[in-house]
Amino acid sequence: MPIATVNPANGETLKTYQAMGEEEIERRLQLAEATFRTWRTTSFEERARLLNRAAGLLDDIQQDIAKVMTTEMGKPVKQARAEAAKCAKAMRWYAEHAESLLADEEPAEGDVKDSGASRALVRYRPLGPVLAVMPWNFPLWQVVRFAAPALMAGNVGLLKHASNVPQTALFLEDLFHQAGYPEGCFQTLLVGSGAIDEILRDERVKAATLTGSEPAGRAVAATAGDMVKKTVLELGGSDPYIVMPSADVDRAAEIAVTARVQNNGQSCIAAKRFIVHTDVYDRFAERFVEGMKALKVGDPLEEDTEVGPLSSEQGRADLEELVDDARRSGASVLCGGQRPEGPGWYYPPTVIADVTREMRIHREETFGPVATLYRAADLDEAVLIANDSAFGLSSNVWTRDEAEVDRFVRDLEAGGVFVNGMTASHPALPFGGVKRSGYGRELSGHGIREFCNITTVWHGA
Repeated sequence: MPIATVNPANGETLKTYQAMGEEEIERRLQLAEATFRTWRTTSFEERARLLNRAAGLLDDIQQDIAKVMTTEMGKPVKQARAEAAKCAKAMRWYAEHAESLLADEEPAEGDVKDSGASRALVRYRPLGPVLAVMPWNFPLWQVVRFAAPALMAGNVGLLKHASNVPQTALFLEDLFHQAGYPEGCFQTLLVGSGAIDEILRDERVKAATLTGSEPAGRAVAATAGDMVKKTVLELGGSDPYIVMPSADVDRAAEIAVTARVQNNGQSCIAAKRFIVHTDVYDRFAERFVEGMKALKVGDPLEEDTEVGPLSSEQGRADLEELVDDARRSGASVLCGGQRPEGPGWYYPPTVIADVTREMRIHREETFGPVATLYRAADLDEAVLIANDSAFGLSSNVWTRDEAEVDRFVRDLEAGGVFVNGMTASHPALPFGGVKRSGYGRELSGHGIREFCNITTVWHGA
């Protein structure tokens, strides 16, 4: 895949870039290693000062970078601005909290004595250069939620971004440079996916994080395993959205629309499988379909656009295959389901019912504004349908019954359970999944400690 900005609204190639050669990659790896030696000894106060400055710069040019993101991957510009604002918020959160999150931990006095020590503690130390392999769908947020904690922990970052968002990738390197970070603290490696394996095998790279597809995650995990290097993987998702009779059904249907089509439906944590108790199924389905039909699809640079184009022609073709397979296998298309005429890689908001386990759309992730609708007889069947997936990223549950909440939290196979609301990420809350959705956690204290050397310090009596 070429490294290029291709506007998904019209298919026009706006900019192309040459991949970095071996000499430039080597120069940047040397720089990362050298910078880490001094960066790791900087104070939390200095790290926070620089990160807060980066957040301020991002606020100042929010509109400009939002337009770049929209042009590169098609998200509505209003959502792109919100993404930039969220990144600045996360930067400030880690600038404020990193020192306390990484403070020394001291075991109970009795346990220290039992170990034969006069004193013992746990200290979090940085690992070194960390490779981040990041996707195009949230081209700023996915990177910042890695970079902010990594830099505050004393690590340095190497970014291999998706090849269709090169301008955003270069912007990120420049943002940290303009904020005053030492050269080498955060570098963009403008390379294709074929270069990842060799970079990850380099002994100067100490760990890796990847957000992306399952095949990409498998490849990075295999190489990292061979090199015995730490990884965090956030892969695909097919999140269930369960609605029970006690729920506010109209509100659940309203939020369901946003939960499905945010970022043009191209989100790992978007709700994708809507599992509704039979007692409220018809009412929910009617409201949900009405909401999906009412969405404005159009130019993502227009302020009132709610759904823009998919990021690539291949992405739309893949989505069409899943819908067509379901239709041929007996599914009912309640709205959408046909690509529109005209330029750009648009696909309409679509709702599909009468889905069976044999259909590809039941087993695979739908990365676009397509929702599948299921009828459940009771809570047990709702859980069975929800867990009948290779993925386990997050989940959504709508009920006013606390006993049902407890059951869902106990039984749903997912990294998150969001009750009476849609899944979202926040810097204070850990984020990640189970099963084929990956392992490890981003954000919160759990995320910042993923790329630390958790060091036991023991003092003899």
